[in-house]
Amino acid sequence: MWLLKNPHDYGVIVTSNMFGDILSDLAAQLVGGLGFASSGNIGDNFAIFEPTHGSAPKYAGQYKVNPTAMLLAVKLMLDWLGENEMAQRLEGAIAAVIAEGEIRTYDMGGENSTIDVAEAVKAKL
Repeated sequence: MWLLKNPHDYGVIVTSNMFGDILSDLAAQLVGGLGFASSGNIGDNFAIFEPTHGSAPKYAGQYKVNPTAMLLAVKLMLDWLGENEMAQRLEGAIAAVIAEGEIRTYDMGGENSTIDVAEAVKAKL
């Protein structure tokens, strides 16, 4: 729980996959919940980027899950690929949609769909 009480004390945490999953789920609360937490598994030559929450199969087809974590995972991937301008544009579009406060999924206290968020971000790009 020190991680949640004093997150500024930790720059990098190296751990096994299982404990990394636990810590990333806990730390997601610091940024608004699992709907906002993206992650990357980065090696010397290859990398995988994904939302911290995984695929959330229990919500499949309901279009209610916040896609921000997935979009931020794309931003991380673009950074890793060296597409920094595109990454910044995507991050700016996401931030603008959130700041406007008009589009909110259920985890943000709203009723908008996954598609509504994606369309709003697309419009900002």
